[in-house]
Amino acid sequence: MSETPDPEVIELASRIFDMARQGDAETLAEYVDAGVSPNLTNDKGDSLVMLAAYHGHAGAVEALLTRGADPNRVNDRGQTPIAGAVFKGEDDVVRALLAAGADPEAGTPSAVDTARMFGKAHLLELFESR
Repeated sequence: MSETPDPEVIELASRIFDMARQGDAETLAEYVDAGVSPNLTNDKGDSLVMLAAYHGHAGAVEALLTRGADPNRVNDRGQTPIAGAVFKGEDDVVRALLAAGADPEAGTPSAVDTARMFGKAHLLELFESR
C-alpha cells in the first residue's frame, strides 16, 4: 500500500515548478542548494529545466544546470529541454543547454528534427558547429 503524499510537500513542489515556469532563478537556486533535487519532475515527467527552458528562462536554466540538473532528461512524451526551447524559439536557452552538454539529437522529436520542421536554419548550423 502506498502512502498518501503530504499536502504540504505537494504544495511546495507545485510552487517550485511555478518558479521554474516563471524563471525565478535565484529562489530555485536556493531551494536546490537546500536539498531539492535539480532533476525534480512533475507528474508529466517535466523537469525543472524543461519547464524553465520551455518558458524561455535562460538564467533559471543555467542556475539549475550548474547545480547538477540533467540537460538531456526526457519527459514522459520523449521530449528534451533543448527541443522545447527550439520549438518555442528560445535561442538563449538553446545556447545555455548546449554549453551544458545537451544533445540536440536526443528525444523524440529531437531538437534537430524540431529545427528542421520549423525552418530554423541558424539553429541547425549551431548544432552542426559543435
